[in-house]
Amino acid sequence: MASRHQICGVARSEFLNHHQRLRHVGGVNPDGSWWKISEQDAIAGIEAGHWRFFIAYQGRERDLVVTLSKYGRKYLRTTADRLQPDSLLSLPECR
Repeated sequence: MASRHQICGVARSEFLNHHQRLRHVGGVNPDGSWWKISEQDAIAGIEAGHWRFFIAYQGRERDLVVTLSKYGRKYLRTTADRLQPDSLLSLPECR
């Protein structure tokens, strides 16, 4: 069964394409320490069934999904986002 983790911050790239905008996602462990992993590691963990991720956005929890761009590259977005990962990009920069 996949463990569920809240994403509290992101590291952005300098690219403007929706499928290249995130580099890392991160959150807080139960002991208060921060964790950070690459977008590609998060995608691999989701696809392998090890992890599930969500964000708290505008008072609601939104699950992350793996999406395929028209260029064939996988990227993360929330279930509420359309093409752009706007909800993820609204999060603060990772520590």
